[in-house]
Amino acid sequence: MANPQPTHFQRRAVLAALACAPLATWAQDKTTIRLGQSIALSGPLGDLGQAMHQGAAACFANVNAKGGVNGRTIKLDARDDGYDVKRAVANVDELIADKSTFALFNCMGTPMIGAMLPKVIESGIPFFAPFTGALLARPKGVRTIFNIRASYPDEAEELIQHLATIGIRRIGIAYQNNAFGKEVYEGARLAMEKHKITGGTAVTVENSGADAAAAAAKLAAAEPEAVLVGLAGKPTIDFIKAMRQQRRGLPLYALSVMGSAATLRALGDDAPGIAISQVVPLPSHSVVPVVREFQQAWKAAGVTLEPSHLALEGYINARVFVEALRRAGRNPTQASFIDATWNMKHLDLGGFEAHFTEPGRSASRFIELTMVGRDARFIR
Repeated sequence: MANPQPTHFQRRAVLAALACAPLATWAQDKTTIRLGQSIALSGPLGDLGQAMHQGAAACFANVNAKGGVNGRTIKLDARDDGYDVKRAVANVDELIADKSTFALFNCMGTPMIGAMLPKVIESGIPFFAPFTGALLARPKGVRTIFNIRASYPDEAEELIQHLATIGIRRIGIAYQNNAFGKEVYEGARLAMEKHKITGGTAVTVENSGADAAAAAAKLAAAEPEAVLVGLAGKPTIDFIKAMRQQRRGLPLYALSVMGSAATLRALGDDAPGIAISQVVPLPSHSVVPVVREFQQAWKAAGVTLEPSHLALEGYINARVFVEALRRAGRNPTQASFIDATWNMKHLDLGGFEAHFTEPGRSASRFIELTMVGRDARFIR
């Protein structure tokens, strides 16, 4: 008989116990701060991973060109996991075992992060800016995990608040039948409750997208004024295409994870008009100081990719890391870095702020709405 899966409460108890684990032992290097990263540089979400990685790499290259941080250069050791859980866990095992790894940086993907998290917490290594809005990456009381981007429930709440503000009351919700989708739904449900919005219709969509057309038909029959799309990857494409066939002009609202270049290309003429929440500023809005600095670093690095929200997010995560490392002193340790990060109560990068308040909370609540234009570019 197979062992039963641990319950939610059992998982929380395990994480709480691991939170007390001793800090990792870092073999200090007087010239280099080495960061480990497991990220999808190939595979179905390779375009997302490449953008995130290149944004961070552009920041670190710019910092290194100016002498590094307190005399140390930053080396980002990125391992491709192809968005595969087993490969990601193997990558992280190797990075943790290598005592020259100062911290894990910007590892990508909810399933991957969920699988690696117990080992990461047990090791005591700093885990900086994991790329997921999932609450599983935000365990309370764990001082070695530093989340920056707003959570998925935060984004869902912002979208519902916007719809309530403009007077929309009949809201449909399509959410993925997994942990990610359920978090989105719960965030939306609580926000609807807060704004006294009742009578909405919710449908689930399987990870395969096989039931997307049926879900779209069910929602269309309920005649919503707008639909919140809590989907990612293939189900997003299948559902939106089906929804457009049912009701072409129905307003659709989605989360930041939907807005990858690959998804928009796959949607084609069905993409324009979709409103998407973003957790960093518009990467073309050069009037914003942090965006302007990102554009300069991106150009200096000679990256051939188009600048994107994901690339800017990678850059911002790197900027925040650099500032925490600077504040950790000329002879940083993992312990001094952790303390320095939690002591950053107000970091203003110029158009993006980070407030590290307590473990389990995101440092940023930045969320703004964008819309997909006719050329598949985002507009505010």
